[in-house]
Amino acid sequence: MKMRPILALVAVASIVVAACGPAASTAPSQEPSQEPASAEPSAEPSAEPSTAPEAATVRLQLQWVPQAQFAGYFAAQSLGYYGDENLTVEILDGGPTIIPQQVGSAPDGPEFTTSWVPKVLEAREAGGSDLVNIAQMFARSGTLSVMWADTGLGGPCDLAGRKVGVWDFGNEFEVTAGLLKCGYTPGLENGGDPASQYQKVIQAFDMVAFLNREIDAAEAMIYNEYAQVLEAEDPATGELYKPEDMVVIDWNDYRVAMLQDAIHARASWLAEGDNRDVAVRFVRASIRGWIYCRDNPDECVNIVLDAGTALGAGHQAWQMNEINALIWPNVYGLGIVDPVFWQQTVKVAKAAGIIVNNPDPSAYDTTIVAEAIAGLADQDLTGEGFEKGTVPVTPGGN
Repeated sequence: MKMRPILALVAVASIVVAACGPAASTAPSQEPSQEPASAEPSAEPSAEPSTAPEAATVRLQLQWVPQAQFAGYFAAQSLGYYGDENLTVEILDGGPTIIPQQVGSAPDGPEFTTSWVPKVLEAREAGGSDLVNIAQMFARSGTLSVMWADTGLGGPCDLAGRKVGVWDFGNEFEVTAGLLKCGYTPGLENGGDPASQYQKVIQAFDMVAFLNREIDAAEAMIYNEYAQVLEAEDPATGELYKPEDMVVIDWNDYRVAMLQDAIHARASWLAEGDNRDVAVRFVRASIRGWIYCRDNPDECVNIVLDAGTALGAGHQAWQMNEINALIWPNVYGLGIVDPVFWQQTVKVAKAAGIIVNNPDPSAYDTTIVAEAIAGLADQDLTGEGFEKGTVPVTPGGN
């Protein structure tokens, strides 16, 4: 029997407390433990508010510079979805010097923050942050590590004694957790044991060190840095690099993937006045933006380009395709936390020493997104029939 979206979400919300308890899962489930949110429209139209919602001005802190990773938010702004909710939204650029979970935790910080879940869990446990995950946008992790195929390296457990590139600011957690499963720890640079340790190299947010073969493995997002390698010319052949030139470690396959892009808000802010209603309206408009980008990826690439991205149209087209594949399909409905993947995130974060304790149940809240999508009964919230497209690689991403 198909359930209407709001009924399915109530079923999901009923297991929130259990999901935040001791972690026992080793991998995200392929099927939900209960029936997912229906993509079918409700028989009754959603109720229209008797009066227009009160106007509000809010800020959204991105975790990186404008690019298709955030296309849904730019689309919601460009297409007037935020305006439909009587919201004025200022989108704040991120970048290598901005740590979004810190910016968003400040009492006078932006009302909404995009960040990876383990980074926020670390900030909450350290104290001074009351950020709450109010909408989980990515259903899968996009983190890879890549190695050159001609080196003979075949997987993460071949990296003892090697130089392993990672980003810092919490972006390295999946890589270091995956190597820990092989029994490897950093420290080779300090005279460690090459049989059980590796040299952790803080990698710039690009692939220059990898292309110059200064490191044996490089961290890369499937939607960004991996494409940067494919967009580069192999000096030996004069042609672009090909996927077969690399060995790709997808950390989803090693059960160390953790939840990534989510919308967070401060609990203290949500508790003030009508702010919770503002959050519901913001999440609803953002979901509409992401649905639009799923169904109209080329138009969303143009929206991102108009927003002032530094990377070319070809690269943004690749990125939009890969971002959609991290979001869709989502058996629970866009924005709902998969409780099994949450448990895996907590388990990996604890094993890697990112956090010591299980987060308390207030670390995520499904009620805001449940209310938001109750007003989207005519929308396909699961993307059940989504199929990833094929996007050609362009030289230099142009």
